[in-house]
Amino acid sequence: MAAAGAFILGCEGPDLSPREAAFFKDADPWGFILFARNVDTPDRLRALCAALRESVGRDAPILIDQEGGRVQRLGPPFWTQYMPPLDQMERATDPERTMFLRASLIARELRDVGIDVNCTPTADIATDATHPFLLNRLYGRDPETVIARARANAEGCFDGGVLPVVKHIPGHGRAASDSHLTLPRVDTPLDTLRTTDFAVFRALNDLPLGMSAHVVYEQIDDAPGTISKPVIRKVRETIGWDGLLMTDDISMGALGGEMGPRCAAALEAGCDVILHCNADWDEMQAVATICPVLAGDALSRADAALARRTEPTEIDIEAARAEFAALTG
Repeated sequence: MAAAGAFILGCEGPDLSPREAAFFKDADPWGFILFARNVDTPDRLRALCAALRESVGRDAPILIDQEGGRVQRLGPPFWTQYMPPLDQMERATDPERTMFLRASLIARELRDVGIDVNCTPTADIATDATHPFLLNRLYGRDPETVIARARANAEGCFDGGVLPVVKHIPGHGRAASDSHLTLPRVDTPLDTLRTTDFAVFRALNDLPLGMSAHVVYEQIDDAPGTISKPVIRKVRETIGWDGLLMTDDISMGALGGEMGPRCAAALEAGCDVILHCNADWDEMQAVATICPVLAGDALSRADAALARRTEPTEIDIEAARAEFAALTG
């Protein structure tokens, strides 16, 4: 495909405004992300997805956070409500199979309305320090458990025709504060990180899309991971991550300063794509102004990710739902 801008944007509501459509046509973001503010009925959501793609004249990826639990943008009465992942895993008789079915069923609901990327699995390791904003969104408390369940989630996404985005690389589980509001700091020794947090993402490094963590890893650098060259170097070399790396929401409170310099710092550090979520008009203009067109390795990674989009496999939906219900009581 023709190279687009190295950024992902949101929109204000359940319908695309003429002003937004004109801006997106000119700015040409690589993709879009949706939130609860964009969700009304299935038909209206399908129309919004179609309008977003029409604005840039191509089959742009459309992302959403549909983890289940608190982080679930589509819900009743039109879509299934799921438990928080950690709670679901604790009651499942076969956690990996449960996670696969859950991700596969979610993916089919997303594809039905035009969404083809889900920002999951959340592959951070739960610890005693994990902030409550993240804790019950996680899958387990040791690398082996998290790897198995995150892999099952990713395979379920693919099965349902949706690309997964593994997050938050290189690990957010040790952070005791909420990066939406403040900057978390982790002082864990690097050798420990290599055998725990990093090991999870290393085991998942064949996945096509990943999201950075706005966390300071004090044993590596004093800058947040998203804008730290040494941290992103660890992501690429130690973890072996060669997929597309997008930032976590660049507008979050963990990062200070103006929007343009935030974006420039993340790209300079080695992130491929800037993710901007709040649909603030002035901020989106700053993002579009500072971010270049995808090129080089970043373009190759973006194209390789989109090449892995497939149609959902044929399954008996009611049988899958029944099996999921049996596994989860």
